[in-house]
Amino acid sequence: MYRSTLLGIALATILASAGICKAQQIHLPPAVSQSQGMGSPPVTPNDPVQRQQAAAANAQRQVEIRRDTEKMAELTQELKEYLAKNDQVMPVDAIKKVEQIEKLAHSVRGKMKQSF
Repeated sequence: MYRSTLLGIALATILASAGICKAQQIHLPPAVSQSQGMGSPPVTPNDPVQRQQAAAANAQRQVEIRRDTEKMAELTQELKEYLAKNDQVMPVDAIKKVEQIEKLAHSVRGKMKQSF
């Protein structure tokens, strides 16, 4: 009797732990891979209109990159001059310049990754 009770308890414990383990499994969806140009339609080499539009978009992107890098260099130079003059704690104005530089850097990085 004692033996069958122990066997029953052991069997119940094993089944309960198997049920808990099964309930804790997490099923994740498969990862979706994104290629570099998923956001824009592909340019077919035979379509002159699409090639012209891609060339114009690329030229505009290059102008924006150049403008942003010049602004970033200007802000960096201003910040460098300010820090050379003052060895105190940075004021809010200087911190805002740093944030602008950071935003411009992210913008330039994103534009450089684009392809047309």
